[in-house]
Amino acid sequence: MYQPDASLTFDNAKTALHAGLQAIAGGQTEIDFAQVKTVDSSAVAVALAWQRAARASAASLAFRNLPENLRSLVALYDIEALIGIGNPHSAQPHH
Repeated sequence: MYQPDASLTFDNAKTALHAGLQAIAGGQTEIDFAQVKTVDSSAVAVALAWQRAARASAASLAFRNLPENLRSLVALYDIEALIGIGNPHSAQPHH
């Protein structure tokens, strides 16, 4: 399962995007945000790109352990359904 670093912001969005796309292309169906502490709107764009890539290959993609600050941005942009937060299985912390 791919895990982004502690920060997912403009400074490293391109690197994280490519790493996540490679993971998805390799068959990964989950991305774990457990280590992510700092986000900006770039994290939302990256998550949307990952979902788009998964759907383009007819795969489902679940996000695990979304940090509250990322959830807040997703809610602000009203894109919960696009990210998968509307599905409790996708959004809840994985214990």
